[in-house]
Amino acid sequence: MLTQPTTRVLEPRELDAARAVLDRDPVTNAFVAARVRAAGLDPWRLGGEMWGWYADGRLESLCYAGANLVPVEAGPEAVHAFADRARRSGRRCSSIVGPADSTALLWSLLEPSWGPAREVRRRQPLMVTSALPSGVRPDPLVRRVRKDEMDVIMPACVSMFTEEVGVSPLAGDGGLLYQARVAELVGSGRAFARIENGRVVFKAEIGAATALACQIQGVWVDPEYRGRGLSETGMAAVLRYALADVAPVASLYVNDFNTAARAAYRRVGFRETGTFMSVLF
Repeated sequence: MLTQPTTRVLEPRELDAARAVLDRDPVTNAFVAARVRAAGLDPWRLGGEMWGWYADGRLESLCYAGANLVPVEAGPEAVHAFADRARRSGRRCSSIVGPADSTALLWSLLEPSWGPAREVRRRQPLMVTSALPSGVRPDPLVRRVRKDEMDVIMPACVSMFTEEVGVSPLAGDGGLLYQARVAELVGSGRAFARIENGRVVFKAEIGAATALACQIQGVWVDPEYRGRGLSETGMAAVLRYALADVAPVASLYVNDFNTAARAAYRRVGFRETGTFMSVLF
């Protein structure tokens, strides 16, 4: 029995305990919960380690350490423990992302050894809805992307990623991992778009999904079509699929400086319930 606070890599047999931590806030924890749901706790299948922080022998907090470093249900003591482990391991992630308070503390502890970051986005409102909008008609032309449309959707995905993150997803491995992720979303029926004459004018994906909540990502409108309300009607259409087929609650997080997007999401029925933070390397 563990009696002193400690942190270690979780073992597959601790899956139920990890799920119990994630289920404390299924909306905020949707990203990590979806990965655990799909892969369990095996590091190879999970794409990283799951660190656990224990107090009085009980698993209280998690930290996913893969391509992203994500603190989960982590108070100050747990964050300090995760930061110590991360420093010893060295930086292997491309970003730190999670609830703003725990992520800000984690970054303050890691910045002296991991910094500088390429960009720090300290306030990204988490927006949530569980109902279809009453005042916005879903775009009837938004539909699931077919598997044979990968060559159509990929340029839009690359443009969105580059615009949002500030670097191209094609760097490094030539985009193989990114293309595989897009193909996974298309193949699972969680990629949506309005396509006109072979050109994507609106797109979005349901990036993380559990039985309790899902997270919409990659919302993008072709620059030539912006200002026409396509983000609102398109999001209403994606929500129709999400709430009917995936989970009873849908969420997303958005940069605080993107006032146009925040206003559009509010018109579609999203409300701000929390704040995320991202550190990009």
